[in-house]
Amino acid sequence: MSDTRAHSASYVRETMLPEAEPPVTQTGAIKWMRENLFSSITNAILTLLSVYVIYYVLSHTLGWMLFGIWDAGSLSECREIRDELYGEGASVACWAVLADRWDQLMFGFYPQDLYWRPVLALGIFFVAVAPILFENVSRKLFYVTAIAPFLCFWLIWGGSIWTPVAVALGFVIGWAVFRFGSEIVGALLATIGAILLPILYWLLLAGTVGQGLHAILPIGIEFVDSDSIGGFMLAIIIGVTSIILSFPLGIVLALGRQSDLFIINKSCVFFIEVIRSVPLIVWLFTASLLLNYFLPPGTNFDLLLRVIIMVTFFASAYMAEVIRGGLAALPRGQYEGADSLGLNYWQSMQLIVLPQALKISIPGIVNTFIGIFKDTTLVVFVGLSDPIGFSNLIRATTDWNGIYWELFIFIGACFFVCCFAMSKYSQFLERKLRTDHR
Repeated sequence: MSDTRAHSASYVRETMLPEAEPPVTQTGAIKWMRENLFSSITNAILTLLSVYVIYYVLSHTLGWMLFGIWDAGSLSECREIRDELYGEGASVACWAVLADRWDQLMFGFYPQDLYWRPVLALGIFFVAVAPILFENVSRKLFYVTAIAPFLCFWLIWGGSIWTPVAVALGFVIGWAVFRFGSEIVGALLATIGAILLPILYWLLLAGTVGQGLHAILPIGIEFVDSDSIGGFMLAIIIGVTSIILSFPLGIVLALGRQSDLFIINKSCVFFIEVIRSVPLIVWLFTASLLLNYFLPPGTNFDLLLRVIIMVTFFASAYMAEVIRGGLAALPRGQYEGADSLGLNYWQSMQLIVLPQALKISIPGIVNTFIGIFKDTTLVVFVGLSDPIGFSNLIRATTDWNGIYWELFIFIGACFFVCCFAMSKYSQFLERKLRTDHR
């Protein structure tokens, strides 16, 4: 009886309704705006205020930037063209300074016919770091990674090819001492020897070895002095070199600071605290003025090399503290688990502890990289012509005296591209290494 009533009732549907589109407010751009821009009265007010600020800034700068003048030989000529096209006193950017002096902003006083050498070195660098940054790149490129530092050095500075070969021989000596010395005198003494012997070789024998090899087989290209290197090229050389060298040195300092060996622990603590307690500009002045007093008379220690060493030490001290934070964040059970597997100290650090600590420290590591890269502009105070230094030199000429914003916007854009790329890669790496399923 109940079944008959159910089938005869008018409100019982016998067929399925066709699928309907979701409400307009629950899909697409409108949904995104409701959830992200107008989710509450406070957010709506802040959104409208932000839109007004953006409109105000763009209305006063966009036209100035887009209708700029690119073809002029001086600021006065640029103003004459502006008055003719847009009226006297119109607010228009004079981008012609970039077209006229882009080579100095990028390469400094580097010889124009040799621009291909730093460009090729930059290309080799990108190929060398590709297998390190991305796992789907061929592992055979690690051979390029091994020789890239020495090849890039030779391309940029030139001279005899045997100079970087002699320097590379020091790393071979260090590897051989560690590889075969660990079985004879133990890992600790072998590590100390692998550090000290290459340093002694570089200080005492590397120059002689390079000259001897060049006398036997002279191969080289035109030498370019460090004083000719400037502009954004100088910032890249100092920043990239300091970043690459400070990372392994920071790991060593972080491990040394946690070591139970008294001398190693206190030496690392002293180095880190002293370096971090003094501003970078002071260390740059130390490299520029005081370092020569501690060298033998007649020693010619290149200023650029001194600056790179000081910036590397400064970055490594901060890097050590960032990595030490990652090590401290690991649960004690990770160390105990490594011990339970029968791993020695170096095996546990390589296979278990350091991979997790570095993963935790990725934001801090990249933040340190970005800070060091931006701090390369401080070298202008010790006589090196970075992009800021060359902007001052350009503005000091009679042709471009009085121009400001165009140069600084270009320099800021170049730094933004590099720093933004590092930031995006760190986000990519964090997503890739994420182990949760949020």
